[in-house]
Amino acid sequence: MAQQLTADDARQSLAAHVEAKGVEIFYKYGPVIGWTGLQQLLADRVYVRYPCEVVFDAGPLEPGEFAVPVQKGGRPEEGFTMFVHPIFMPQLDLVPALVLYQLVALNYGVFASAHDAETFGAAALGLTRDEYYDQLCEVSDQLGGAGPTDILGRPLEAAPAGGGCGGGCH
Repeated sequence: MAQQLTADDARQSLAAHVEAKGVEIFYKYGPVIGWTGLQQLLADRVYVRYPCEVVFDAGPLEPGEFAVPVQKGGRPEEGFTMFVHPIFMPQLDLVPALVLYQLVALNYGVFASAHDAETFGAAALGLTRDEYYDQLCEVSDQLGGAGPTDILGRPLEAAPAGGGCGGGCH
C-alpha cells in the first residue's frame, strides 16, 4: 500500500532541498559570495530557476523590506527583477545575503517559508541560521529597525531556533 505524504512531509522535503542547494552554492561560489559571484549565481539555472536581475530601487518595497523579487511578465519564465533598497548600493558586499534570502521566493513561490529562506541563505554563505538571521537584523536596522520580513513581506514573528532577535531586531 502506498504511503500518503502529508503537508508536513512536503515542508520537510523542501527544507532539506533548500539547505542542500544552499550548501552546493557555498561550494561552487563561496566561501565568500561577492557582487561578481552573485551575478554568476543569478545566471546559473541550476540554482536560480528563472532569469533575474538586481535593480536598486525601493519603489516596490514595503517599509522595512530590503529586497523583493517582482515577476517581469505574465509567466515566471519571462524573468524577475530583484528590487534591492538603494541604501545598499554602496554596500555591495551585503547584497548577496539580501538576494539569497529572496531567491527562495523566486524559486519556490508560495511554498517557501521564512525558515526556508533563512536555511538557504545561511547554507549558501556558510553560516548558521542564527548568524544569518542576526546579519539580516543588522541590515534591517539600516532601514529603520522595522525588523526583517518573511518572503511575502510580513514581519517575522518568531525567533529562529536557538535564539535570535525575534520579530523586531536589536
